[in-house]
Amino acid sequence: MRVLITGSSGQIGTNLALQLLASGHSVFGVDRRVNPWTDAFPTLLQDLAIPQREFHHGIGGAPYPPCDIVVHLAANAKVFELVEQPFRALENINITYNVLEYCRAAGLPLIFSSSREVYGDIHRYITEETSADFSFTESPYSASKIAGEALIYAYARCYGLRYLVFRFSNVYGRYDNDLERMERVIPLFISRIARGDAVTVYGREKVLDFTYVDDCVDGIMRGMERLLAGEVVNRTINLAYGEGNSLVRMAELVGAALGVQPRIVVEPSKRPGEVSYYVADISLARELLGFVPRVPLAEGIHRAVAWSRQGEA
Repeated sequence: MRVLITGSSGQIGTNLALQLLASGHSVFGVDRRVNPWTDAFPTLLQDLAIPQREFHHGIGGAPYPPCDIVVHLAANAKVFELVEQPFRALENINITYNVLEYCRAAGLPLIFSSSREVYGDIHRYITEETSADFSFTESPYSASKIAGEALIYAYARCYGLRYLVFRFSNVYGRYDNDLERMERVIPLFISRIARGDAVTVYGREKVLDFTYVDDCVDGIMRGMERLLAGEVVNRTINLAYGEGNSLVRMAELVGAALGVQPRIVVEPSKRPGEVSYYVADISLARELLGFVPRVPLAEGIHRAVAWSRQGEA
């Protein structure tokens, strides 16, 4: 496969690109920042949020090489930051529009990275893909992902776009500790607990579905292969581990992996825009992709801590 990855300098993009290269495929990355972890594949530095009108040779006339499929990962992704800066949610919509127009002009299939955030704060704990109720939209970030999905479904109907939409959930692991750019909860807790600092959990009962990055990449690659083969086309699929864990338990696992007793501060209130409960229904991923996640949270935290320590050595 010849694969174009947007957001190729991020955590999922970097892991996916390296796994594709290891499997004998070619990768071309597009991102607005230099990849801080690897230079193993060519990357075009480009801001995909800028409005464009010309797409035949790439977005904004940039020279994209021939490819077989586009994996669209580029997005502003920190929920609470987009509550404070909602213009970044509009950037997400512009980015997806530009990528869709490129795919339309080039006749390419698309993998789109959506999010469990589209379900909102699920009081009924229903996460089957067709059950998403957008009246529960919690934040500008979730609205931007809903809008991205809606554009994709429209392009499929109007222009014959072939796509898979993956709804990810709290992906963690290698290449996610660039905390100066974006604070993700697991690398943030690893950093703070390793220093002996307290960590704050907003809601003792908050439960999320944490997905180790290798499982996420495995699911994406399975989807790419089946989309290109025409075996699974135009479907929306949850891609997660399928098990809930509280943030308190996650912090305790980080402490155990570091060999220290974590200091955990629990605040009762939920910050605006954040989901308090999510456990994915991954039965469709199992059925359509043969997806079987292999890294439970305790093992994933152990790997994440080991990788973090290796990076500090």
